[in-house]
Amino acid sequence: MKIHPLITTTESLVQLCERLASSDFITVDTEFMRESTYYPLLCLVQVGNDKEAAAIDPLADDIDLTALLDLLTDNEDVLKVFHAGGQDVEIIYNLTGKTPHPIFDTQIAAMALGQSEQIGYANLVESWLGIHVDKGARFTDWSRRPLDDRQIDYAIGDVTHLSEIFPRMLQKLQETDRGLWLNTEMEKLASPDNYAVDPETVWRRVKSPGRNPQVLGRLKALAGWRENEAQEKNLPRGRIIKDETMADIAAHPPKKQTDLGRVRGLSAAWKNNDIGGRMMQVLEQAGPLPADEMPKRGRRGPGLGKEGALVADLLKLLLKIRSREIDVASRLIAKADVLERLAAGEREGLDILEGWRFEQFGSDALDLVEGKLAFAIVDGKLKMTRLDSANEQQIQDSMAS
Repeated sequence: MKIHPLITTTESLVQLCERLASSDFITVDTEFMRESTYYPLLCLVQVGNDKEAAAIDPLADDIDLTALLDLLTDNEDVLKVFHAGGQDVEIIYNLTGKTPHPIFDTQIAAMALGQSEQIGYANLVESWLGIHVDKGARFTDWSRRPLDDRQIDYAIGDVTHLSEIFPRMLQKLQETDRGLWLNTEMEKLASPDNYAVDPETVWRRVKSPGRNPQVLGRLKALAGWRENEAQEKNLPRGRIIKDETMADIAAHPPKKQTDLGRVRGLSAAWKNNDIGGRMMQVLEQAGPLPADEMPKRGRRGPGLGKEGALVADLLKLLLKIRSREIDVASRLIAKADVLERLAAGEREGLDILEGWRFEQFGSDALDLVEGKLAFAIVDGKLKMTRLDSANEQQIQDSMAS
């Protein structure tokens, strides 16, 4: 494989992208910094295929990334391969308003092939190629220039190894007929909805201080205001105001701006500075949260109940057994909240009741809930066993009494 010198000019980048555009797939990775900014600072982009690979310096003075971004977001003929690519896709979305498509994520694919639920890149490389990845440069400051050879070699290795792993992984998926299982997961990863931040809904990420509509209305207003402030100043949300401080203010709003000087988590300057004034204005204008926006109660609340919680635990046990039998990471099949919804009596909108998930797990999960399956020890192993009609009727009678 040909490894190019660090690309720092638009001309060399355009030439690279023209060659990569004829590939069936390209592997992609990024290095970025986000500790002190709202938007991640893109510091390096690595791309490659089975013939060549290069690192691109987006911080170089004489470079325009348009050719690369067009290749990633507009060329539907080239599959873009990432590993744990959520943050990489987010960066591309921030730059273009679009996401790479079509997309393939080796971390997700590894779950369908019986590897751990969130296998790290180094472990993936070791398991598929038998190569030990030197992680010494992993936590380097990628924004500092010049980058040394060790940093660049480490970064390019991320895409050269993926170029070897991806074809092997694809072949294994085809051999096991599991390639179609991943289509929905890859489309979810590529959905722009995952990366668009709506100031009107960010309050849902903050630990809710109870269910008081007045408090939640203030929390929604504060969270939206903080998001706009953070975006405008390109600062992390916590640099504006931390979650716990914001939630406390929503629950116990100050009567006047001078009271902000006594709020834990705020500096005394807030009692008379501009940002404190803007926050007070937001608080004064905040209304109660509308009823249709109120958060749903926890699934282990009234909707599930004690008996339902026991059924949910049995479903989780069933999931462990089935994932072991078919050698698939359980998280790819079902998540805990979906099992709890099934145990609570829901049947609509559950992905385990559709497609391959229903065939591999959902059908048995329904039978367990309806008393048609039980657990048994067979040859020292816990397995599922199907009940005969007499046993089913006995269970149903006991549930009805």
